[in-house]
Parts: sequence; structure tokens; C-alpha cells
Amino acid sequence: MRNKIYRYIVLIIFCFILSWVQSPYAESTTPREYLIKAGFLYNFAKFVEWPDDAFADKSIPLNLCILGRDPFGPALRSVEGETFMGRKLVVRRFSRLREIDNCHILFISSSEKKRLPAILARMKGKQILSVADMEGFARRGGIINLIKVKDRIRFEINVDAARRAGLKISSKLLNLATIIREGRGAGQQ
Repeated sequence: MRNKIYRYIVLIIFCFILSWVQSPYAESTTPREYLIKAGFLYNFAKFVEWPDDAFADKSIPLNLCILGRDPFGPALRSVEGETFMGRKLVVRRFSRLREIDNCHILFISSSEKKRLPAILARMKGKQILSVADMEGFARRGGIINLIKVKDRIRFEINVDAARRAGLKISSKLLNLATIIREGRGAGQQ
């Protein structure tokens, strides 16, 4: 069952990458690793449920934000405007911490590694799905950490951080992740 779900997600990501490569925005400046990570980031929105009060009204878009240097280049342009939960996906890029308050998904670039404690403190009590690709991100309180294992992109999910943010993560996604529980480190898969 787990392999079937994993293959399904890989297929979705492959289709995303294929559609991006054929898009008018395709450029060779985005490393393959970040094309794959962009696919994961896009698909995470399908497997996460935000509480109703995370959106002021039905017209509020699902804001996917990049904090710091954007490693994705044009890779996320092809998904901008897609619909999730009846909301349009909007990609925003920020450099200042105070701008993240209206984000629903926040990718924290590795350029922000030194500011990570302040960023995580700013996110406390907010219904934001935090994602990064930094060593130890999930163990430090981030929700999803993209990691490279034997030339493949995998991910860790801190279920305690997700619960505190009021987010419900689908069991389908949890089954594919390395689960991080605070105080215990890496655990179940």
C-alpha cells in the first residue's frame, strides 16, 4: 500500500515536472533537485487541511510563500493559479520576516538558516505549513523537511509542530514520511 501511494505521488511530481518543462517559462537555470522539490511543495497542499479560520473568507487565496533566496526559479510559475480547496494558489516571495503572516505554506530558504529561531518563533500560533530543506529543520520545530537520501528526495514531518499549527496532514502523506516527534527524534515511517 505504501509503495502504491509513493508511486502515485512520484507520478504526480513527474507530470508536474513534464508540464513545467514544456511550459513557456521553462529555463535551464533551476537545478533538477529544485524542480523535484517544487513538485513536492505543490503536492503538499493536496494532503494538508487548514482550519476554516485560517482564511478570512472564501476569496482569500492559498498563499505559497518563499522566504529568502528563491531556489525554485521559474519552477513554481506553472502552478500559480491552480485551485486547492476552492482557492487559487498564489506564489509570493519575501525577504522580511514580518511579511509571512498571511502565508499558508512557507518555504524557508537555506539562506535564512541563521534566522531560523526567529522565523519559527514568529510562526508560533499561526496556521502555516512550514517547509524547508535544512538539516534538522523538523527536529527544531519546522513541519516538513525535504531531505536527500541516496540521490532521492524524501521528507520528514514533525507531527507535533503540525498539530500546534492546527493543520491536519493526510495519513497518505504521513505514511510516506519519516515521522518526527519532539523529544524523540526520527521515528516511524
